Amino acid sequence: MNTLEKIHEAAKREFMEKGFTTASLRNIVKTAGVTTGAFYGYYKSKEELFDSLVGKQAAYVLQLFDTSLKEVRELPGEEQTRQMKEISERGMARLIDYMYENRDAFQLLILCAEGTKHEDFLHRLAEKETESSLAYIEVLRQEGICVRSVHRKLIHIVSSGLFTAVFETIVHDMPIEEAREYIQQLERFHTAGWEELLGVKFGE
Repeated sequence: MNTLEKIHEAAKREFMEKGFTTASLRNIVKTAGVTTGAFYGYYKSKEELFDSLVGKQAAYVLQLFDTSLKEVRELPGEEQTRQMKEISERGMARLIDYMYENRDAFQLLILCAEGTKHEDFLHRLAEKETESSLAYIEVLRQEGICVRSVHRKLIHIVSSGLFTAVFETIVHDMPIEEAREYIQQLERFHTAGWEELLGVKFGE
């Protein structure tokens, strides 16, 4: 294990045990068995170190979600309704696979990011989902399709609950096959809820 790998392993343990805010850079350096000077040869701060462990993964998920939303947004309203479920399921499957390929990073991101620029990660996902849902409703209305009104705050709350639930698979160390089954059930639950709220039938 090289110096950088030692720093990363020590940092993961320190952040997981104490969270970002109370994690000690001195303890990380000591556990890694390196000098403070060696650490600063790689990173300028504890913040930069944490970002190196989760930043790429957070950016990938946000981009993955943007790609799925764009795929839906480029369709006419009725076609969005027909394809929404399939596109969502495909994107969620990719997300689960990526999460489990980067399990340590997502545990840090979800459990330990308070005090970092990543602490609003779930909120950002929920906001993207909220804006996308409102845009979908507006497209249907513009096309003369009857759809029920749903308050923005409710959309955000439901979206936030969805993403919190998705990442519970990582928080609770769920085996990946169990996680895939759990996510499929979660998607069915949310699809049925949205169909009831909006008065639409996805996939038709």
